[in-house]
Amino acid sequence: MAGNHLYEFTDQNFEEQVLKSDKPVLVDFWATWCAPCRMVAPAVEAVAQEYADRAKVGKLNVDENLAVTSRYNIRGIPALLLFKGGQVADQLTGAHPKDAIVKMLEKHL
Repeated sequence: MAGNHLYEFTDQNFEEQVLKSDKPVLVDFWATWCAPCRMVAPAVEAVAQEYADRAKVGKLNVDENLAVTSRYNIRGIPALLLFKGGQVADQLTGAHPKDAIVKMLEKHL
């Protein structure tokens, strides 16, 4: 795990950790060079802490995981995709405040 409750998703573990999860999974598609990604990171980390018992929250580096990035047609980052039952249930693109992320997540819990 990348942080206390923050998962690190990769091409190798995506199917097991995200698609086969029995909980909703919020995936933050990001890159180290992306300033808006760094802006949204504290909000994503806070959501990971607060929802650890009800959802998985993690990050996927788009530069290091091209297969998943391509599969979900990620063109702009940060992109937050919410997976439920192995499918994309919702998404946000761009830097959003924590309350917008929570609102999206709450709709699917």
